[in-house]
Amino acid sequence: MNQRAGVVDRGRAVRPATALLPYRGESVGEARRMVRGKLVEWGLPELIDAAEVVVSELVTNAVKTGCLARMAVTVRRVTDRTVRVAVRDGSRILPVLMVAGEDEEGHRGLALVHHLTGGRWGASVEVWGKIVHADLVVGC
Repeated sequence: MNQRAGVVDRGRAVRPATALLPYRGESVGEARRMVRGKLVEWGLPELIDAAEVVVSELVTNAVKTGCLARMAVTVRRVTDRTVRVAVRDGSRILPVLMVAGEDEEGHRGLALVHHLTGGRWGASVEVWGKIVHADLVVGC
């Protein structure tokens, strides 16, 4: 076994998965299935529930941008204990963590991502949009 950058090289087992998805609500389910499949393949079932919620929130936010091309959803094993879920969309507007009022139905997504990742999330602007990523760690 080779070890590089904290990831144990098990051949196919550590390869990331990426899906190019349309900006539609149905893409949330596709993203969840992809993330679930990779976590099962990597033997990380304890991260599935949180990862499905995180990718759902990130894809839902991307759908709301109104972009027309395709978003890229990626799940990558960063280390033996850390998985990164990322969504690249065509909007350069960065997400904002908001505190929703008790009566508000919306504006809770990033707060949920923040909670589930222990604050291990972020966003970066690129030439053609942005990437929002969230890291989930086993045992946290």
